[in-house]
Amino acid sequence: MTLCLSEADIRAVLPMPDLVRAMETALAAFSSGQVVQPVRPVVEMGEAAFFAAMPAFVRDPPVLGAKLVAVIGANQARALPTHRASILLLDPETGALMALMDGRLITEMRTAAVSAVSAKYMARADAGVLAILGSGVQARSHLAAFMLWRPFAEVRAWSPTPDHVRQFAAESAVPLRVCRSAAEAVRGADVLVLATASASPDIPVVEDAWVAPGAHVVSIGACRPNQREMDPALVARARVVVDSRASAFQESGDIVLGISEGRFAPSHVVAELGEVISGSIPGRTAQSEITLFKSLGLAVEDLAAASLAYQRARQQGKGIKIELGG
Repeated sequence: MTLCLSEADIRAVLPMPDLVRAMETALAAFSSGQVVQPVRPVVEMGEAAFFAAMPAFVRDPPVLGAKLVAVIGANQARALPTHRASILLLDPETGALMALMDGRLITEMRTAAVSAVSAKYMARADAGVLAILGSGVQARSHLAAFMLWRPFAEVRAWSPTPDHVRQFAAESAVPLRVCRSAAEAVRGADVLVLATASASPDIPVVEDAWVAPGAHVVSIGACRPNQREMDPALVARARVVVDSRASAFQESGDIVLGISEGRFAPSHVVAELGEVISGSIPGRTAQSEITLFKSLGLAVEDLAAASLAYQRARQQGKGIKIELGG
């Protein structure tokens, strides 16, 4: 029997605190060689539209499956999610389909959980000001995840769409300071989350001069090699950690373009986050250092979240069971 889980089922069984812990474990496993995972193959479908397959196998405990995701930029104008995804979990012994579940919410939540893990290991211990650039689902999920990490003295928000950021602030359980510009939000912030849809290689979301020494920057956008959301001078100045070196050198325009332009060498990427978690490479070496986590999203993150949701759903009787045969 195959268990089908809707977005509502996922929301009911996947609390953020548990997901943060699961991401920490998954990333450490990935960087220690416990995960078999290729760089995702991508089918380009036009401007701001692509389809990707994200398979992975975790050796211990064994988890097998894949996420199928379509990113359709035009959905924003249709008032639809730009990211649509489904996750399949397979029995590692027989290959049978154990679960089919909505992947949109898992993608949203696990991205924020991983970002919070990066802050735990890379931000300054006294970080007190959080700035979020963006006002969509990722901005909201990141706020929830980061407030689990620590109660910030001030949280700032800016969006290229003023009405959206005002709505974000009105609906937030945490007081937000709505900023009139990206520069106003970034200047003096200790932790900075880039959660906008902008990915132009010529118009960065954040400029190097705005970012104060000692800040921790989390970049979750610009996931194609021709896209860039940060001032390349900022990337060159920062201590750069990625979720996957293989993915970063193939998919991240902020990394790929910087190397091709001669701004830095591949060695400028000092670590994977899993290596920082395990303690083999430090995430921060000085209080004044700017640290940067470039997140592209990994299949192992999706499968770790899906496996946790599957286990919880079975315990709580959530979802619908169907017989597909075979």
